[in-house]
Amino acid sequence: MSRLQRAWAGLSSVCADPEERRVLFAALDSFRQYRKIAHFNVTHRRRQAFYALPSAEWNLLSSPPFSFLDTLDDVDHAIDVNAEIAARILETALESLGLEMEPAAGVLEWRGSATPSDLDKARSTIRQLYRDWSPEGAGERAASYTPVIQCLSDVFAHVLDKGGIRVLVPGAGLGRLTFDLSTDGYSVEGNELSFHQLIASNWILNHTEVAEQYSLYPFAYDFSNVVSRADQLKEVKIPDVHPATALALSNVSSSKDAFERMDITAADFSEYYSEAKNKDKFDAVVTVFFLDTAPNVIRYIQTVHNCLKLGGIWINAGPLLWHWADRSPAASDGSVDGHSHGGGTGIYNTGHIELSLDEVLMLVRGLGFEIDDKGIEDAESGYIQNPNSMLINCYRTSRWIARKRH
Repeated sequence: MSRLQRAWAGLSSVCADPEERRVLFAALDSFRQYRKIAHFNVTHRRRQAFYALPSAEWNLLSSPPFSFLDTLDDVDHAIDVNAEIAARILETALESLGLEMEPAAGVLEWRGSATPSDLDKARSTIRQLYRDWSPEGAGERAASYTPVIQCLSDVFAHVLDKGGIRVLVPGAGLGRLTFDLSTDGYSVEGNELSFHQLIASNWILNHTEVAEQYSLYPFAYDFSNVVSRADQLKEVKIPDVHPATALALSNVSSSKDAFERMDITAADFSEYYSEAKNKDKFDAVVTVFFLDTAPNVIRYIQTVHNCLKLGGIWINAGPLLWHWADRSPAASDGSVDGHSHGGGTGIYNTGHIELSLDEVLMLVRGLGFEIDDKGIEDAESGYIQNPNSMLINCYRTSRWIARKRH
């Protein structure tokens, strides 16, 4: 068993903690309900609204060339295809955790616990596979990941065997950047807090068998700003590469086996990497579309400082779309969005603040770093963006390199 597989198997330890178990079970249940909820919210409601039109009008729109009811049938098919991915994600997660699809009486019951927020996260996680693991998502990956990979390569160009360079990727998500850096020869540790992301990356990294094994319809649920139904119902294949095969082939660039170079931790970044055991552990920290997930960015900067070696580098790229801007501060018991996380220094146990880029960089300098390079990328970066949509949302991302100076 590889380090990566052991990491996922170790996720079962959360079942011992009642609160962590509740959050994990809700994530599992959201993938179980994916098919039913998508059919209800996406097509069932639209059929109801369609038949509420005057009969002459829905008769017109149900006939060629519109054939709107046929469109809904096509979307139902797309939902079923996407739901097969959700089913595989759930199946492999239950197997890794030692849970049954149909728990017997007296056994831990994980079904029926998903909240509306969990259901939405399952849907967005499936959609994110387009960005991280489809050939069509290569453009977004090139805009977001390639610049930081190149920065890391430039910094360590003098090192022939990259296996001795330890890199941390907080907010690892579906594991693509962690995977790409590992195939480049580095020893990489991805960190992720979201069980939805962890469960899905477990499946894509450990359980897919060949490249382009599964079909995915990333934009099928979007009915606004659609140019054509062909755009809405565009099919992509995932994964664009077979992770295990690519990792095996990458062994030629490192003396350390690829399956031992890549690891995943399921933990709160601010809590886990502030611990003494992680002090001065990494040569580099790479954060992409991550910094703005912090309610209090000071905690993130301090945590990066703790786990970086003296002289180690921090490469950051991404926008400042502060995720906590519209949320209330955590309650006195540490609860946020119905999830109680208790006391401590983690992401859920703090107030929140939204800073400008200039202010963030001043903090980085003031908390023990020097900035080697900074700028705004010329190329615009989308995030799970349908390139043919009538509405294009793009970021002009900030990229900077900081070095731990004391």
